[in-house]
Amino acid sequence: MAYDYDLFVVGGGSGGVRAARFTAPLGFRVGLAEEYRMGGTCVIRGCVPKKLLSYAAHGFEDISDLAGYGYDVTVNGFSWESLIAAKDKDIARLENAYQNTLNSAGVEWFKARARLVDAHTVALRDPETGEERTVTADKILLATGGTPTLPDMPGKNLAITSNEAFHLSDLPERVVVYGGGYIAVEFASIFAGLGAQTHLVYRGEKPLRGFDGDLCQFFYEQLDHHKNLTLHMGESITSLERTAPDGVLNVALSSGGSLQVDQAMFATGRAPNTPAEICLDGQIELTEKGAVKIDEFGQTAVPNVYAIGDVTDRVQLTPVALHEAMAFVKTVFQDTPTSMDHSNIATAVFANPEIAVCGLTEEQAREQGANVDIYRSSFRPMKNTLSGNPGRSFMKLVVDRDSDRILGMHLAGRDSAEIMQGFAVALKMGARKADFDATVGIHPSSAEELVTMRTPV
Repeated sequence: MAYDYDLFVVGGGSGGVRAARFTAPLGFRVGLAEEYRMGGTCVIRGCVPKKLLSYAAHGFEDISDLAGYGYDVTVNGFSWESLIAAKDKDIARLENAYQNTLNSAGVEWFKARARLVDAHTVALRDPETGEERTVTADKILLATGGTPTLPDMPGKNLAITSNEAFHLSDLPERVVVYGGGYIAVEFASIFAGLGAQTHLVYRGEKPLRGFDGDLCQFFYEQLDHHKNLTLHMGESITSLERTAPDGVLNVALSSGGSLQVDQAMFATGRAPNTPAEICLDGQIELTEKGAVKIDEFGQTAVPNVYAIGDVTDRVQLTPVALHEAMAFVKTVFQDTPTSMDHSNIATAVFANPEIAVCGLTEEQAREQGANVDIYRSSFRPMKNTLSGNPGRSFMKLVVDRDSDRILGMHLAGRDSAEIMQGFAVALKMGARKADFDATVGIHPSSAEELVTMRTPV
């Protein structure tokens, strides 16, 4: 049977676009549908705009640091409106770049909401006119990403998520962030850094559950030093209430107390975006968490339908989706079955302080039965000595005593992400502690600490 397309991609995020633009030049007919904006969560309302706001949030701290280096600096003010306008301009530039990339690759793309009619038929509905057309495809790739979730409570409709946070008309003077994951601590750092009186509410003892225990403790202690940030650990939000349309938002806490703020942001989790219309009446199986169930090659229960990225709920990171996309292209269109290796994936949390991790935590290594040596250091980075900035850095290596292989690396402090990217290559290659010891450090630098730690704790 002749199909309109050899491949049709549902979702124009990083993973979907990558799969489409690398398949089309191989001589295949490729179509793609995106109902919102090209670029997906990461580009439009995720990691890219968040990083831009994170840069801005360090501005007051950076200016204050300059005084220690002899600068007489006066801050005339900060404009949230100007920041958001600049952010929006850059996001529009990136969206246009994604569109041009698809055009250059020969991909036919549609601004439309996709619905799977059957295993080879996709219905495309124009979001503006409501008009619908159908196309057929030999292979279909689901790359619909994820979406924020809200806990069920009275007044939950008064809260915003990370989606809306990027489009606030004004910087709230008082804000509460609910959650303890990376999105919560990143936005708490952004709001506090820009001058908002910020409350971070989390039901656990400290944020970033699942990260290395020592790293979490260090991060928690550093967070607690921020002048505009108040931590409420071991607390839950039970309800939201605003007595007037533009009035104070009352946030009720599980302890019986309350907070009065102007804005509440919930960062309490994300769910795979798997609406019924892409699941073929249950033929495409879902996990208990609602993610598309796939095999090691991304194939669903329907043989010609595949899935990559956050909709599969494996590792919810843009670079992972990109790698999964390339594995899909090799498997399906280059006759080279390739599965994604999800081990030793480096990632960063762009909070203040910044965090970067790669590999196993100490707890994970011990649970797996490894005999581990731990190398750990906390210090004040050189840049903070003249400035008087109290911020510190933290570095930790988890080493398998029997093989000398480095199982995990955990960093917090200035430039952690930039430092980690290079070391992540070493960990992926199976670097040993002896390799680190044999490496001459760059002096003076914070990164040299990683190759100079000699004595396990």
